[in-house]
Amino acid sequence: MRSLDLSAASWRKSSYSNPDGGECIEISDGFAPVVPVRDSKNPHGPILAFAADDWSSFVSAVKDGSLGA
Repeated sequence: MRSLDLSAASWRKSSYSNPDGGECIEISDGFAPVVPVRDSKNPHGPILAFAADDWSSFVSAVKDGSLGA
């Protein structure tokens, strides 16, 4: 697996994030075909990279509530 150079990545918080800064994720655009994701409370911590199609399916499932409780 190749490694991504995310040193110049620009991160944005989820629109569903808590306005107080807790419980947030951030994603970085521009790394097709993957979507890098990190915990906004730990910006120097681990980064997960999801296939763009899988990320899109996950976001859709969250929006329509099909993941269950």
